[in-house]
Amino acid sequence: MAAKESPSQRKTVGRVMHEYAHGELKSGRRGKAGKVKSRRQAIAIALKEAGASRYESRGENKRNLSRSKHKEAEGRTYQQEREGKSHVGARGRRESSRRMGGKNAKTTTRRTPKQQAAARRNIKKAQSARRRRSA
Repeated sequence: MAAKESPSQRKTVGRVMHEYAHGELKSGRRGKAGKVKSRRQAIAIALKEAGASRYESRGENKRNLSRSKHKEAEGRTYQQEREGKSHVGARGRRESSRRMGGKNAKTTTRRTPKQQAAARRNIKKAQSARRRRSA
């Protein structure tokens, strides 16, 4: 376990433990190994997904956390699938979730031209910062 976890790491650990508590946490690739019954295994999975494992290198931890955040943003976690939540922090907002009784929960609302321009600026800014760091 890391000396102090970041807020995003704590959030991921909380989500994984919530899945375990509700019997939604699965182990193995794509959850094919079945439900997790051991609390210790659930904690190990939570720390790995949060990138806070002592047994992984710094790079692997970073990769694992970003993979988890991407999964949460796309709404592919077991908790989100089971509870009908669309996603935590993705680009588009769902027009109407199934939970609200809507049928078009798959489609997202369109971005306005102003939002598209802002997104392009942010992407360019991130790319230039990445180039500066590598150079």
